[in-house]
Amino acid sequence: MPPRRSAPDAATRHRALPSGWRRRDGLEAVVLALFGVELVYLSDFVQKVPWQADVGWVALGAVALAAPLAWRRRFPVTVMVAVSFLYFTLATWVGVEMYASQVVLFLGFYSVGAWCPDRRLAVRSRAAVAVGMAVWLLWATVDQFTDPQVGERGVNAYMAFAAIQLLVNIAYFTGAWIFGDRTWHAAVERENLEAAHAEIREQQDRLAEQAVSLERLRIARELHDVVAHHVTAMGVQAGAARVSMTRDPDAAAVHLRGVESSAREAVAELKTMVHTLRDGDEVPDSVPRLADLDALVADARAIGQDAVLERIGPEPDLPPPAQLALYRTAQEGITNARKHAGPRAAVTVRLRSGTDRVELEVSDNGRGGRPGDTPAHGTGMGVTGMRERMASMGGTLQAGPKPDGGWLVRATVPVPSGERTLP
Repeated sequence: MPPRRSAPDAATRHRALPSGWRRRDGLEAVVLALFGVELVYLSDFVQKVPWQADVGWVALGAVALAAPLAWRRRFPVTVMVAVSFLYFTLATWVGVEMYASQVVLFLGFYSVGAWCPDRRLAVRSRAAVAVGMAVWLLWATVDQFTDPQVGERGVNAYMAFAAIQLLVNIAYFTGAWIFGDRTWHAAVERENLEAAHAEIREQQDRLAEQAVSLERLRIARELHDVVAHHVTAMGVQAGAARVSMTRDPDAAAVHLRGVESSAREAVAELKTMVHTLRDGDEVPDSVPRLADLDALVADARAIGQDAVLERIGPEPDLPPPAQLALYRTAQEGITNARKHAGPRAAVTVRLRSGTDRVELEVSDNGRGGRPGDTPAHGTGMGVTGMRERMASMGGTLQAGPKPDGGWLVRATVPVPSGERTLP
């Protein structure tokens, strides 16, 4: 629904002129002028009309009366006043035919209601012209009453004719007023609908852009979590294999098999992610869940990390997306501990299930590197990705250094109603 307009804005509103309005209005003026001239000569041919001037002047007056209509949309009030004044002048001192001239007068009056942007001016100007025409009609009625021919026709007949003239003029000007206003309001409503439609289309485009951006963020998070974890693990194992290759080939082979295993797991998770993104929001069974935290911690221990998993409370019954979010948070926390605290830092993964929320903590002691080791630098997207995941599940994430050294990540997601676990 378009916003409600204030009084000043509603009182003055410009309608856009249609394309080709000059040509159409000019053509209307020419056609009505030609009709007026033809009707003048036809009227004079059929019967002698009591005009005050010669028929040629009356024909010229018909052209002058129709000419202002060429600007009726651009200057509606000026055109109405000009047409009304010319009509009064011609009818009083020259003569006017009573057919095409009525259409010209109607269009001039109608155009103010349909095209005048100042609605107060439209009301006042039309009211002034209508009052002026009524005064003129009253004056003409009284003046003609003194005509000697009235006595021949009878007073009652003359009064009946005057009443007909009055009613016809009331209907004439009232119809022009109402039709003009209806045209204006219909055009305004159409413009409001077009503006609302354009706004809806713009909002749809923005929503589509936001959806694309969110999908990009989702893909970026998945790629970061999968690739960073496994590539980091492969880097640690490859480094260990390089160091032990000369003095302990068997240990180097074990590490290389770990690299191979991590690569296969990364490819499998990437395939799962691609299928999930392609098929929609349905979460396949192959997507990691909280039950896979044991395997995640075991893989960390297999490459030399001092990692343990603690479960407090029963196994939480969370929706698969929430379980995936917590799993990825644990995965990212272990990866960050390996990169920043050192490959032999003590890492504790703690899963705590409550009645209304499930909490996951990943903490390290910050003392797992060799002397002289340089901490790895990440992309800065790890914590951001974890926070976005938690926010999408309605949860929260806290990450920061611990008072006694090391780093702590705490993620919390609410348990949906109907899926609350017992304490």
